[in-house]
Amino acid sequence: MTVIERPGAAAHALSGDANGRIWGARAADWALIQEQQCAAGYHAVFDKVPVGSETRLLDAGCGAGLAMRLAADLGAEVAGIDASAGLLEVARDRLPGARVEQGDLEAMPFEDDSFDVVTGFNSFQFAADPVAALQEARRVTKPGGKVFIMTWGEPGSMEVTALVAALKPLLPPMPANASGPFALSEPGKLEELAARAGLTPREAFDVDSPWTYPDLVTAQKGLGSSGVAFKAAEASGQAALDAAHEAALAPFVQPDGGYRIGATFRILMAEKAR
Repeated sequence: MTVIERPGAAAHALSGDANGRIWGARAADWALIQEQQCAAGYHAVFDKVPVGSETRLLDAGCGAGLAMRLAADLGAEVAGIDASAGLLEVARDRLPGARVEQGDLEAMPFEDDSFDVVTGFNSFQFAADPVAALQEARRVTKPGGKVFIMTWGEPGSMEVTALVAALKPLLPPMPANASGPFALSEPGKLEELAARAGLTPREAFDVDSPWTYPDLVTAQKGLGSSGVAFKAAEASGQAALDAAHEAALAPFVQPDGGYRIGATFRILMAEKAR
């Protein structure tokens, strides 16, 4: 982890190197299988705010670029930033000519007041300093522009919690002060985070986004492509990760041999003051 200082600003810890390594280790499986499991959230955001030919949109933590591709298909001028070189390689293939940067959310290489919409799909919570990352999102957003933050829905109301819980025994012990995967899922938490970053919370909403896989092997590859799952495989071995996922998936097998696991994302729309 490194530290960066902007002139006149407090120093912020950065975690891009560590996150980039683990999230880019299985970039192809993420792009082909797992990224689309979140697509309902992307569509919900683009339905919530007009995205078209006059929209400049930044996806902060853009991963393999699916959300950017969907926004570009609506006519938007898109840009992205992510810590993972592997995922960005896919994003650049999907969006030739788009500005796609490798870097940290706490230190974005974009000018002030540049974008009409900034999205963070399951990204801001992975920053070493989520408030600093959102302050950067606010800085690059035009006055009156929108910032969207997406995280997990409430764990007690969705089936995919079982898959998240299956990784816990395989991971190294978390630091005592570390936040869990559902730290921002409680009502009011996203609003609190946005307000601390100087944004005005406008609307929070939940989006159903069930995860579907045609067979066990595909499910294991998709689930195993996340940074957290790769970290679990490093700590406990790939066989242990596959076995944990197979056991957690068992209740969700369908008559055709595929899998369907209920998942929900919580999204906050916030605004930069004019």
